[in-house]
Amino acid sequence: MQLVNLKDEHQKVSFTEAVKTGLGRNQGVFFPTDLTRLADVDALLDLPFVERSAQILAHLIGDELPKDTLTEMVQRAFNFPVKLAKVDEKNYCLELFHGPTLAFKDFGGRFMAECIGLFNQDERVTILTATSGDTGAAVAHAFYNKPNVDVVILYPEGKISLAQQKLFTTLGGNIHCYAVEGSFDDCQSLVKQAFLDDEVKQKLGLNSANSINISRLLAQVCYYFEALAQLPKEQRTDVHVSVPSGNFGNVCAAMIASVIGLPVSKLSATTNQNDTVPRYIESGEWSPNETIESLSNAMDVSKPNNWPRVQSMLDNGQFNKREFYSRCVGEQRTQEVMREVAAGGYIAEPHTAIAYEGLTLDKAPHSTGIFLATAHPAKFKESVEQVLAQQIEMPDVLQQALNKTCLAQPMTADYDKLKAAIFSKLL
Repeated sequence: MQLVNLKDEHQKVSFTEAVKTGLGRNQGVFFPTDLTRLADVDALLDLPFVERSAQILAHLIGDELPKDTLTEMVQRAFNFPVKLAKVDEKNYCLELFHGPTLAFKDFGGRFMAECIGLFNQDERVTILTATSGDTGAAVAHAFYNKPNVDVVILYPEGKISLAQQKLFTTLGGNIHCYAVEGSFDDCQSLVKQAFLDDEVKQKLGLNSANSINISRLLAQVCYYFEALAQLPKEQRTDVHVSVPSGNFGNVCAAMIASVIGLPVSKLSATTNQNDTVPRYIESGEWSPNETIESLSNAMDVSKPNNWPRVQSMLDNGQFNKREFYSRCVGEQRTQEVMREVAAGGYIAEPHTAIAYEGLTLDKAPHSTGIFLATAHPAKFKESVEQVLAQQIEMPDVLQQALNKTCLAQPMTADYDKLKAAIFSKLL
């Protein structure tokens, strides 16, 4: 598999190099130079999830990894279910929260951990990542107590739910957390500065577990195939998928799935009030605003890192621009949709409700709709209970985390101070 840096076309790397490097020169993201179509998608959809996923990843990655090795990696990474819940006759919810940290990022985090373990062997690795909510927990649990790996997680203080925070700030050991005074974009900016710092990269063996890492992105492609595999065959021919979008990695994975042959012809990348992409789609002008806090905090991103990948597929004609939709859903409407969906018998946390609204607004009446539930409602227990005026059952894994002590250290959005703190802890 050959990948190119979308900000420096002269930097071309293998899958292994892209995983180990994380971010390319000039803070560019890596993307495949060629996405070829699968030979027989119908046959693939008849396979079990793990077997199918191994074949999809083998198709994308090529011969860099032996098939048996890749299959074993997928078996260890994807050892929990994906569920497609029927909401009504034409709409389904793809539940991606049945993994160990109750969020979709378990897929990418666990597969990346498998890749790093294979590629780095005895080399020192420091995973540096920013999180707007769910990435932190998924990455922390995937790499917890892995030999020769330290994980440094930055999150915006007070701007993620307590349940999200406690899932990763209570682990300790090789997991090091900093509560940054600022927004997720501030955290992401600190990560990018670190990747431009040769001293940090050399001394710490730096890598990133954000969705900028290609291993996480490719892992996410697999569950879109599982969504269609669970659909009745007669409903697979005209499918519209709506993805709650913040950093735009998840919808990027859906687009890759479509490009390589999954029969998904329409995509909605639905945002909250941080609406950089919807405004760009409408005006053609890229003008990020200051990040605004919202109920759907994992999507509080004004400068999405994965947009260049999506833009590339749209500009190259790999995905039809006319079938790509992006709207923003405000706070009041988010709450209204949560109540409307609950009245129909399904509990949706804010991100899921935003995906449902995007589907409702964009989908043609005859199409089959799939909207994504990216996290368990209990991860947003306070807001869900307040909006719906009903109690949400707390899963054991969350209750146990909530009872533990937060070990995160406070940090200003100052790169030099962060660098000094990390060096004092890890060197």
